[in-house]
Amino acid sequence: MCGIIGYVGDKNSVPFLIEGLKRLEYRGYDSAGIAVAENGHIHRVRAVGKVAELEKASLLENPRGCCGIGHTRWATHGKPSQENSHPHTDCSGDIVVVHNGIIENYLSLKEKLQALGHKFQSETDTEVIAHLIEENLKHVHAETDEQRFFRAVMKTSDELQGAFAYGVLWAKTPNQIIGVKNQSPLVVGLGEGENFLASDVPAFLKYTNKVLFLEDGQTVVLRPEKTVVYGMDGKETKVKPTKVAWDQKTAEKSGFKHFMLKEIYDQPQALEDTLRTAQADFMRILGLKTEDLRRIKNIYLVACGTAYHAALIGKYYLENFAGVTASVDLASEFKYRTIPPAKDTLCIAVSQSGETADTLGAVKKAKELGFKRLAICNVLGSGLTRACGSVFYTHCGPEISVASTKAFTSQIISLYALSIFLGHASGNISRGQFDKLYKEMMALPKAVAETLKIEYDVRHLTKKVYKANRFIFLGRNVDYPIALEGALKLKEISYTSAEGFAAGEIKHGPISVIDKGTPVIILMPKDHLFDKMLSAAQECRARGAFVIAVTTPDGSEEAAAVTDKRILVPKTGEYLQPVLNVIALQFFAYWVAKRLGRDIDQPRNLAKSVTVE
Repeated sequence: MCGIIGYVGDKNSVPFLIEGLKRLEYRGYDSAGIAVAENGHIHRVRAVGKVAELEKASLLENPRGCCGIGHTRWATHGKPSQENSHPHTDCSGDIVVVHNGIIENYLSLKEKLQALGHKFQSETDTEVIAHLIEENLKHVHAETDEQRFFRAVMKTSDELQGAFAYGVLWAKTPNQIIGVKNQSPLVVGLGEGENFLASDVPAFLKYTNKVLFLEDGQTVVLRPEKTVVYGMDGKETKVKPTKVAWDQKTAEKSGFKHFMLKEIYDQPQALEDTLRTAQADFMRILGLKTEDLRRIKNIYLVACGTAYHAALIGKYYLENFAGVTASVDLASEFKYRTIPPAKDTLCIAVSQSGETADTLGAVKKAKELGFKRLAICNVLGSGLTRACGSVFYTHCGPEISVASTKAFTSQIISLYALSIFLGHASGNISRGQFDKLYKEMMALPKAVAETLKIEYDVRHLTKKVYKANRFIFLGRNVDYPIALEGALKLKEISYTSAEGFAAGEIKHGPISVIDKGTPVIILMPKDHLFDKMLSAAQECRARGAFVIAVTTPDGSEEAAAVTDKRILVPKTGEYLQPVLNVIALQFFAYWVAKRLGRDIDQPRNLAKSVTVE
């Protein structure tokens, strides 16, 4: 988590740093700070709370300098406070560091440094980096301060253990920033006479779309006139710049009140962009050979949070279309449970950011077990895409709201595409079946665009239920994971108790929590399980629940007889219906949270990308 920004150029760095931090605030927002090289010393400004508080403090102190670094924090070591806010300094105050990740051996390093006389001002693991660089500067030699600083940083990185990315600035080299990447995200933006260092592309996208995606173990030196990347051996290495397809407008709210609402409305385009690559050369894109696919006997899907719900849907797809045994694991559990090694096994890792620590750990384990690995990911050059042998990118553009929407539906459609192509390649489905499924898939963006028209109905409906203390979501088959996702989405942004269940399980215990007025949202499109869902609705209503049906027009009349309210979504193929159904639940969560006055894009205690274990 946490967001890093750095600027070096010929302009005052402060506006770039503040603006970059605002665009990275989805990564953490309990405190923020900047440090600028100014007249031979470091001018540091920090504030508790959101970046707006830092901006106020910066206006008062008015730091000015053409080279600076900044940070917005999500606490992992030490409570949110000004003392624990980044950037952190060494004893002299001349070395300043911003850091994302966890230094696993920071306590032993801290004890060693304290024994050498270093005084620490915070509870964070980050401060160790600044003091260690200070100490190493005493023991390295070079012709220039720039070379000496670089060698001290390289030596420091060798002594650190854990997953980390950091940026560092030294008052004696005021036109230089050094960045280090190891299992945490760090990218470089290349400008004209100015360069940027950041945790994520939106931080500098307004100024350049020319990006260097760093590999683990690489160190980058940024100066106004050039940027040089070095490998772990300290030798210069060439990294080819990538031009990202996003523009700045994509990363902004485009007139919507919240990023989450904008991103719900982004879904038709996100799906269309993702599906552009799901053409006849789909397997070539993945780098998977047809003969290898035919040998696959087992598939493990690993993911966390919302991506886990997409993986659960993927299990239905893979078993139904590809005819392959599939299991779904929370990545945090997969890492630590016993997995029998099995020949011809594929591990599919699903992640929006590609930097989720638990998912990266699960993929590492899959590699050790000898499994083939496929990433479904939204971020080009992320750690996950490099850790997997094959990648399918969801083309969502940046997803800023902590609550995932467009990434989730793009993950679903990616797993659907994989399943039908795999099924066709293995002979599990005929050419005629494939053509029908493919046609339905390619028509989905239009169906999603039509579904967005339900917002007014959902908004109106939430007036009746938003004050409830508990919500229940029910679904069956491919809609069961959607019930889980609906409950998670509501919990994330409204802080209200919500649970999702398989509808067939309601009578095995969960029905006991239903009392008079409890809102129960039932996913009941007119499909082969529709009659079962009608029965579930009747059971809940008999206990006094306020039953809301998410159904299709052909099921509306029958649903009306056993429910209190209906949300009608268009009808599509049975296995694609969850994509339309979840939009109703995304709107539902959004409007409940808005009526409750919650911070929708940055809900408490959460961060967008969980890059620590």
